[in-house]
Amino acid sequence: MVQRFLFSCMLLLCVYALQAQQAPRQGDPKLTEYWEPEVKVVTPGKTSADPPSDAIILFGGQNTDAWAAKDNSAAKWKVENGILTVAPGTGEIHTKQGFGDCQLHIEWRTPAEVKGESQARGNSGIFFMGRYELQVLDSYKNRTYSNGQAGSIYKQLPPLVNASRGPGEWQTYDVIFTAPRFNEDGNVKSQARITVLHNGVLVQNDAHLWGSTQYIGVATYEKHGDKEPLVLQDHNNPISYRNIWIRPL
Repeated sequence: MVQRFLFSCMLLLCVYALQAQQAPRQGDPKLTEYWEPEVKVVTPGKTSADPPSDAIILFGGQNTDAWAAKDNSAAKWKVENGILTVAPGTGEIHTKQGFGDCQLHIEWRTPAEVKGESQARGNSGIFFMGRYELQVLDSYKNRTYSNGQAGSIYKQLPPLVNASRGPGEWQTYDVIFTAPRFNEDGNVKSQARITVLHNGVLVQNDAHLWGSTQYIGVATYEKHGDKEPLVLQDHNNPISYRNIWIRPL
């Protein structure tokens, strides 16, 4: 008898709870609306690969005016037929302008003629703020260490999947990068974060970076400016780039 009574009480409570959830809320819906500031209008490109109206064109196929060599002299990479190609041995190039939080679109291609294996095959890199490397590598049927293949944060985080196209085919990275924040004493307030789509496939999902890229040893943070140049690496392979644009966020 007692069990039946308790069961009936529980059933009634469930019914009341369900009715309370379904009942319309009372009050003015305008209390949760705000109209100012008005959202800025950005005109998108004709395709997702085309720069929107507020993008900064870093390479549009004509010249390297937005870039400089490591010693701040003119960039020595080759520009031909709308394509920017590493001139092996001439060194890295960096943007003349510094960036922090940003959205980056960049297209790249490894040589059609396959030479070498592992890290010696179609290698370059994109360094956000000159420190945090998103690896560029021919990773199509080319085994290497997982946190060193295309789409990895070099020597830190492997990509979620290998979305590489074959040698000689154009590939894309679409990146959302959030710069690290530092306290006045140099300690890390918040880590750098990155989201990467490789050929339209998610390979880094709001990943937290361990620190500046290191070839030997564990990555660590050192306090730096709020905005620093983007760097493209010369790894002695003739990697090609095109259609590079960026949106400061």
